[in-house]
Amino acid sequence: MNSLSPLTTEDTNVQTPPSAWNAELSLQFARTARGSVLQRADHRGPLYVQKAFYPEGPDLAQVYLLHPPGGLVSGDRLDISVHTGNDSHALLTTPGAGRVYRARPDRALQHQINTLNLSPGSSIEWLPLETILYPDACTRLDTRVNLADNAHFIGWEITSLGLPNRALPFNDGQLSQTLQINRGERILLRERLQIDEQSRALLQGPAGLRGKPVTGLMVAGPFDVAVDENSEHVLEPLIKQLRQHAHDCDALAAVSLTGEFMTIRYLGDQTDTAMQLFVRCWHDIRPALLDRPACEPRIWAT
Repeated sequence: MNSLSPLTTEDTNVQTPPSAWNAELSLQFARTARGSVLQRADHRGPLYVQKAFYPEGPDLAQVYLLHPPGGLVSGDRLDISVHTGNDSHALLTTPGAGRVYRARPDRALQHQINTLNLSPGSSIEWLPLETILYPDACTRLDTRVNLADNAHFIGWEITSLGLPNRALPFNDGQLSQTLQINRGERILLRERLQIDEQSRALLQGPAGLRGKPVTGLMVAGPFDVAVDENSEHVLEPLIKQLRQHAHDCDALAAVSLTGEFMTIRYLGDQTDTAMQLFVRCWHDIRPALLDRPACEPRIWAT
């Protein structure tokens, strides 16, 4: 039987570093005779998928990203990498909201990195549920989309700054959130939101978030604005829809063409209304950009 020796004074001065629950997930989609298939799924740590679903037929795979811990604590890092082979199509979503919890005093970064690589003729729809930042979180959220020729992307980010339903604002903490879309060495679109002690006034300022705790960004493209009239055809109904939504929900919403991409921005008080708005916009944009009707993942109805 092993015995435990008593701690010495030197032992008690040694501090075990806080643990981090890092995770990685790499997904590879390919176009085969059976359609778009999830050809490979490698993971390390608590981040994985179970299988691909095909509610709209074999041409497009719907996949749910599963992260059992449900959120990030200090020092956690999630790396998600998705690659679509030539002419393959994938839609990725999550079964629930992501959370970034209050940081420890050491302020170790809570970091998620999403890298989406699209081959010629392929598409990715990146449609996660919202991310909730608890007060005093210290987080960095990076999404990078690498497009080949004739590849298309639709994606959104919905972020709750604090817990508005519990009257807990994001008065402390840090956020660096970046979305960048590249084609080769060229940056087609770059969006960045930075909140720290130097920029916290943006939360309330009229040129910032105007006191709204929920911010959303939806991006779709590329549209060939020189020859493709689909973007113009979808803009007018979207503008009407956004105006009506903003009126009904006391929110701010707008759509614009930024280069080859359609961008929709949202500021409001509730993540569910942001999600409802983006889903309605997706119903309009998807047929115009991807030439397929919207088919909502079943997990959204649960």
